[in-house]
Amino acid sequence: MARIGYARVSTLDQDLEIQQQRLVAEGCQIVRCEKVSGASRRGRTELATIIEFLREDDELIVTRLDRLGRDTRDVLNIVHECEQRGAYVTVLEPHVSTKGEMGKVILTVLGMVAQMERRFIKDRQREGIDRAKVRGTYKGGKQRIDHDLVFKLRDSGFSILSIAKQVDCSRMQVYRVLAARMT
Repeated sequence: MARIGYARVSTLDQDLEIQQQRLVAEGCQIVRCEKVSGASRRGRTELATIIEFLREDDELIVTRLDRLGRDTRDVLNIVHECEQRGAYVTVLEPHVSTKGEMGKVILTVLGMVAQMERRFIKDRQREGIDRAKVRGTYKGGKQRIDHDLVFKLRDSGFSILSIAKQVDCSRMQVYRVLAARMT
């Protein structure tokens, strides 16, 4: 039986350290981390790797449910996939485990709350952007990746993985930068 921790933040400038420390303190032998949105499962390779390697009686541990996902269907699918492998999911805050039937019900409700919270965040963000546009102060999000460097490295023959490591982003982000220039 392995205890495997999963830590996630949404953006590159956020810190994973607190989640990692908490998961290690909970006895996780392995902690996998990624910096990618929890809005969907796309691009979440670390989570996919964990699920792929889960075995009977293994435990996937996250600090909060929203680290697992912000979409109820995604969260429930993740829990289902873990259960198909004979593993279970534990959320530390509030402490809920799918080892018991009541835990599954509580996770479903918490997943719905996380999804609703994400919708509220997006609505507030949209309202703020709209107000800034009316005032003429909206500048758009800051560019986190040096696009010119991505193209320079690609033209120099570097692989997508190598570019991602040098620019400190995911491979998916490199693909997006390259695709954006082609359109």
